[in-house]
Amino acid sequence: MLQKSPLKQFQKLFKTQHKKRPAHKVGLPPAALVFTGDKKQEEVFINLIGYDELDFFQERVTLDQLRKHLEQKKKVVWIDVVGLHDISLLEEIGQLFGIHKLTLEDILDVDQRPKMEVFQEYLFATLKMIQCPSPESPIHEEQVSFLMEKEILITFQEKEGDVFQFVRDRLQDPKRAIRHRGTDYLLYALLDAVIDNYFTVMENIGLRIENLESQAMLDPGNETLQTLYLQRREMMDLRRSVYPLREVIGSFDKYAEHRISPEVRPFIRDLYENTIQVIETMEVFRDMSSGVLDLYMNSLSNRMNNVMKVLTIISTIFIPLSFVAGVYGMNFENMPELQFKNGYFYVLGGMGFAALGMLFYFRSKKWL
Repeated sequence: MLQKSPLKQFQKLFKTQHKKRPAHKVGLPPAALVFTGDKKQEEVFINLIGYDELDFFQERVTLDQLRKHLEQKKKVVWIDVVGLHDISLLEEIGQLFGIHKLTLEDILDVDQRPKMEVFQEYLFATLKMIQCPSPESPIHEEQVSFLMEKEILITFQEKEGDVFQFVRDRLQDPKRAIRHRGTDYLLYALLDAVIDNYFTVMENIGLRIENLESQAMLDPGNETLQTLYLQRREMMDLRRSVYPLREVIGSFDKYAEHRISPEVRPFIRDLYENTIQVIETMEVFRDMSSGVLDLYMNSLSNRMNNVMKVLTIISTIFIPLSFVAGVYGMNFENMPELQFKNGYFYVLGGMGFAALGMLFYFRSKKWL
């Protein structure tokens, strides 16, 4: 069962992550560059990785250093831009690589729906990178964009900390197949890392739902109800992020055949199957979340019924006792029983016998 402190922490983090953002772009012309997210780190920096079959290098560079490195021809260059709030820097990167203004606008719009577009010079894709470290943690959602040219792959992230470390580790090993392939395979590897992490997120969500199910059955309270509603809302947000992935991955075969080599296309198709599996798992958990809420309401109703049953039994036992006490509480002079020497004890004994008799009767009927 989840403890109260993790539940409260989950609620607090969830509310801070899902606050409404102001409409920054209302009234602005098309392709206006406005960062619509929150500033998640102070410094915007660029990680540069270049490699071929023999050589590999990785370092953090400035834009001027990046220009110099691009003169050194490598088979594949991966430029990872971390932080999106420095609009002037992104404009310079756009000018350096010939990125369309509308593409830069999509990169800066962190509420952008996942999609894939093919331009004459490059291929552009954007999707949600989702992380959930533990069942007690809320889902951390971050937009990540990919821009692939012939020998260059550029990624844009909102903040430091991603799911690509396994890919970086593989790139350092010259025996790995990724070192002998092009940018299309690197793009596949990064997309695969994002989607594989979805399975980890789904596993933690499944554990969280199981914990909430136990709590809804054993200890339904106001805190459980609040957490259940937050869970349902989080699943709705997750659905908006995951469902378009099917279109994004499926678009590679339909619209980007000339940019994806025949050797990489089977991997993309496998990625599409993984995406379908993630969507199906998410739908199952979404139904489970609704089921847990129904279970909570049923548990609460059952608890109320048990309380009402006990109170009804107590009231039923005291009805004849109250009747007897009411009869002998009347102030009439001509009441023969008042003259009995042990009448008080007879009445009390009769009342106790009646109460015990009703208790045994209720027990025999399994009402208790």
